[in-house]
Amino acid sequence: MKHALPLLVSLLLLPLAVGAASPQTKPNVLLIMADDLRDFGGAFTKEAVKTPNLDRLRARGTTFERAYVQYPVCNPSRNSLMTGLRAEQTGIVGNDIPLRQKMPDIVTLPQLCKDAGWQSHAFGKLFHLGGGRDAEARQRWMDEGRSWHTAQAFEATKTGLKLLEGRNLTGGAIKWCQWGAADGTDDDQPDGQIAAATVAMIEKLGDTPWFIGCGFMKPHDPFIAPKKYFDLYPPDSLKIWRDPAGTTPVRTQSIGSGAYGEVFAKFSEEQWRELFRAYLAGTSFMDAQLGRVLDALDRHQLWDKTLVIFVGDHGYHTGERQWWNKNNLFERCCRAPLLIAAPGIKGGQTTRSLVEFVDLYPTVVDLCGLTMPHAAAGTSLRPILSDPNARTKDAAFTLVTRGDKLHGQSIRTARWRFTRWSDGVAELYDHDADPEELHNVTARHADIVTDLTAQLRSLPPLSAKP
Repeated sequence: MKHALPLLVSLLLLPLAVGAASPQTKPNVLLIMADDLRDFGGAFTKEAVKTPNLDRLRARGTTFERAYVQYPVCNPSRNSLMTGLRAEQTGIVGNDIPLRQKMPDIVTLPQLCKDAGWQSHAFGKLFHLGGGRDAEARQRWMDEGRSWHTAQAFEATKTGLKLLEGRNLTGGAIKWCQWGAADGTDDDQPDGQIAAATVAMIEKLGDTPWFIGCGFMKPHDPFIAPKKYFDLYPPDSLKIWRDPAGTTPVRTQSIGSGAYGEVFAKFSEEQWRELFRAYLAGTSFMDAQLGRVLDALDRHQLWDKTLVIFVGDHGYHTGERQWWNKNNLFERCCRAPLLIAAPGIKGGQTTRSLVEFVDLYPTVVDLCGLTMPHAAAGTSLRPILSDPNARTKDAAFTLVTRGDKLHGQSIRTARWRFTRWSDGVAELYDHDADPEELHNVTARHADIVTDLTAQLRSLPPLSAKP
């Protein structure tokens, strides 16, 4: 891993790859990913979070209010997006297996552009990061050489590691449950370095067409950000979530709680508020780094020739059902942020059409004039970008697994969320009456259960090869 200054020097010295396209005839592609960023469309958090740069991007593009991931955990979701295949097809359902171990010959989205003449570079977390201290293993996890000409990961500086305030809210029982207001500047943290490196590469490449992945690490745990972002959220100003009385209980496997759930059940109101404040601070920190990248597009007048896609890799619970994490089939985990700004497409649009992250691969292929190298699980979003009232599908699907013996598949339609587990347990939520999915109504709607079960059975079998 490298810090900002040596990396920026290396970027200035980096030669362009042989065979890169000459003066620009292809649209640039800027894929910006945030880690563990929930969709703030819900009533609970949208009034609290401060994201002025996401607001800037919304004004430039189309906001997809019903965008759903195919697996609500980092590695499976990212590999699904990058291949345009469902997690059932990739067979990757955890954070322990890199893409090429399962799919050595698959052509990823950045690889397709790279092989067609785009310069392709990754900064931060696009594929899941792994490999520990083994440099070659780290590059394999980032898929450098196949998907990207270069791929760089980052770490905090010594100054950035110094916490001015903060604590582990579990007394160390859950190591990641740590928050901290850090010393130093934005560039003492990985996300600041990622923004700087992304901007430097944009400026270096000039008119050469490029596919740049900008993978921010926040608001993922540990919940650490420069202190000024914590100062945006005075603790007394924050309202924490409490599940209403009468919420239908669900079994442990539905939440994915286990030992985490046992700890969270003992949290005081003060502990929940500390976590929520830290999550919001990390979100605003990430948003500020996004602003630096958007400034570069402004400065170099690149909006008319750049396809910009912003996503969160999955949703996140911030207290709902006493859960602080991802990895379940409720709306707050399955739904994630998606914004697209495309040349020639009207900005400031919002759509309620159902879309899935597997739709992004064929969308880029469509807008860049490429050809799918394999059968796509999704469909191009171009019709919705042209008309936010258009529909390209009637349902979105998400998978989770609980070891080798239990898995759940969920379908989201305009009105319903239906989840069926492999042992036959089912959950049905009516979003017209219950948008927070508090009441399981399977017993009242046998006809709906039958119809949605049939649709779930149309999915590829789990672990099937494409």
